[in-house]
Amino acid sequence: MYPGAIAAANPDKPAVIMAGSGKVVTYRELDEESNRLTHLFRAAGLRPGDHIAFMLANHPLFLAVAWAAHRSGLYYTPVSSRLQADELAYIVGNCGARVFISSADLAGVATSTTDTTPEVELRLMLDGVAEGFASYEAAVAGQPVTPIADECLGADMLYSSGTTGRPKGVKPASSHGALTEPGMLFKLIEALFAPSSDSVYLSPAPLYHAAPLRYCLTFQRLGATVVVMERFDPERYLALVERYGVTHSQLVPTMFIKMLKLPPETRAKYDISSLKYAIHAAAPCPVPVKEKMIDWWGPIIHEYYAGTEGNGFVYVGSEDWLRHKGTVGRSLLGIVHICDENGDDLPPGEHGTIFFENGGRFEYHGDPGRTRSAQDPRGRGWTTLGDIGYLDDDGFLHLTDRRSYMIISGGVNIYPQEAENMLSVHPKVADVAVIGVPDEEMGERVKAVVEPASMEEAGPRLEAELIAYCREHLAHYKCPRSVDFREHLPRHPTGKLYKRLLRDEYWPART
Repeated sequence: MYPGAIAAANPDKPAVIMAGSGKVVTYRELDEESNRLTHLFRAAGLRPGDHIAFMLANHPLFLAVAWAAHRSGLYYTPVSSRLQADELAYIVGNCGARVFISSADLAGVATSTTDTTPEVELRLMLDGVAEGFASYEAAVAGQPVTPIADECLGADMLYSSGTTGRPKGVKPASSHGALTEPGMLFKLIEALFAPSSDSVYLSPAPLYHAAPLRYCLTFQRLGATVVVMERFDPERYLALVERYGVTHSQLVPTMFIKMLKLPPETRAKYDISSLKYAIHAAAPCPVPVKEKMIDWWGPIIHEYYAGTEGNGFVYVGSEDWLRHKGTVGRSLLGIVHICDENGDDLPPGEHGTIFFENGGRFEYHGDPGRTRSAQDPRGRGWTTLGDIGYLDDDGFLHLTDRRSYMIISGGVNIYPQEAENMLSVHPKVADVAVIGVPDEEMGERVKAVVEPASMEEAGPRLEAELIAYCREHLAHYKCPRSVDFREHLPRHPTGKLYKRLLRDEYWPART
């Protein structure tokens, strides 16, 4: 189904509720708004296979813009509202957008692209106007609220968050089929998480990221209500679950950590019994954190490992996770292979690069070199996201770290995720990154960069305490030899850490 079908049956049902402002967008409004924009796209000459981009915060009309492109057979790229001018210009230009949409609150960055992206034919601005942009509201006002004659499926073309270099545009194959055609993600969500028109889905993350966008659209295809947080706050999240009777939600481990650090009396204050499926992904979850969440919320926590590329999907529920602690599950899409540097399969328990066989096909837009680098060296059609992991004896996948984050110290491979997971649960740590920094003797040495719970405690005493704590639980060579303190770490709202930015500070020559 899609918003038009829901609107015909239940026009006044909330499609979107903005958590902060309380603004409601009904299914009728969602359908009509997206139809107006589809007509505008066609009037501007856009046809199936063309491209648009839009940069919006979690705006009430974010999903309407996405649906308009999706119903027009277009490729659409939501752009992070946190980008700087040159980053924005790169993505808008690289994706080949013919239309660019933004909002007045982001006008400072949005207008910087008017000279750097001359290929954009139409620029629209919500909630105001700015130089080079026409009023979105005025542009769509006279358009029909009925569907265009040639409705067909579009597809998102999302860019990686740039944690390891220039963002990469992931271009899937688009069939331009019927709107009612269920995709693989829809089938997986329907089979695993039992969504329905009675579901209430709480989205606490930025909608421009792959998982929040795709899950919100999927739940709306079924007529569910989507509650959108403008920004995440741990106590506010619990209050929203109680207020709206939330049944489904998707989070990232940093959100779990923040909620667990709330005072016990605060956590106990809210009734979250309506929540049946708490789904998490995007970053590895420390074992102690997940244990505590299952103790608190019960066996409703579900985890998956996948990427924007859609080349595989690995899943685990609470029961299996408790029997294989630390796993991200078994594959439901694509056959998992753990390979050495030569592309040979490794036995259970040995760490190597994770490849998927017979998963979804993708390419990095305009970058055949990067596309080839994601394929296995034997030319078998297997693809990788660049992660390291291993399979246990029962076929459950365990993640080790990103290949690009591996530290080589004295010839020994060290995966910093282990130390990060350990330090993240220390009560005096709000956030942590572990990286390799230059060392004349060993090549690299392990360093932790910590955002303390209180900057007043930052200093040699806390540094020694954290190093000792890590050494109590891990082999010494895996633990940081030094700790630097920061007020904030460069973390993406989806939970991913911009490790590249931290590493570059310590490797000026390589930068």
